[in-house]
Amino acid sequence: MIDRMLDYLSKNHDVYVAAVLTHIGISLAVMSIGIWIAVPLGVLCAKFWKLSQPVQGLFNILRLIPSLAILIVMMPVLGTGPAPAIFALTLLAFPAILINTSIGFTGISPSVIEAARGMGMSPRRILFTVEFPLALPMIMTGIRTAAVEVIASATLAAYIGSGGLGELIIIGLTLPSTAILLVGGVSVAVLSIAADVILSIAQKRLTRYLWVN
Repeated sequence: MIDRMLDYLSKNHDVYVAAVLTHIGISLAVMSIGIWIAVPLGVLCAKFWKLSQPVQGLFNILRLIPSLAILIVMMPVLGTGPAPAIFALTLLAFPAILINTSIGFTGISPSVIEAARGMGMSPRRILFTVEFPLALPMIMTGIRTAAVEVIASATLAAYIGSGGLGELIIIGLTLPSTAILLVGGVSVAVLSIAADVILSIAQKRLTRYLWVN
């Protein structure tokens, strides 16, 4: 089986590389949007309890809807291609990042905030030099969880013509060809593991940097 997989890769190298790059591109776009929106929203939820329950409840409900269903619903509006895929996968990324950010901030001891205020720190400085470093481990946990989910679910983007490794899985199921199916499936698994490892290393280094500075 491995020989057949290697044979496919040697004969379809350009197709495979293009699929990997497309998959990574969609995942990066989704995570970028998710982080830029969900982290600030998570901070707001931690600061304003009245906002927390409806916002988190909404995204948890959206999370229950299968990504493929969202893709199909968005097709008449956004058409086929990367746009509906990015939209649907972003909804999948939001809950983990938002909830973990909110938990990270609400878990900070009030005495720590009071001590920072007693030192004359402004609310802005407290937010970025005290609260964010303390909440960072939980935020990064949410980002890591979301990244793995997004990379795995991005295979569905192939069903609406967005490309990616999902195309290899579809081809493998259609022919059928176990070798092509495994090339696509194993590649998605490797990308997921690699993303988790890279983000884990980034979490440790970023946490160390914030505390040193």
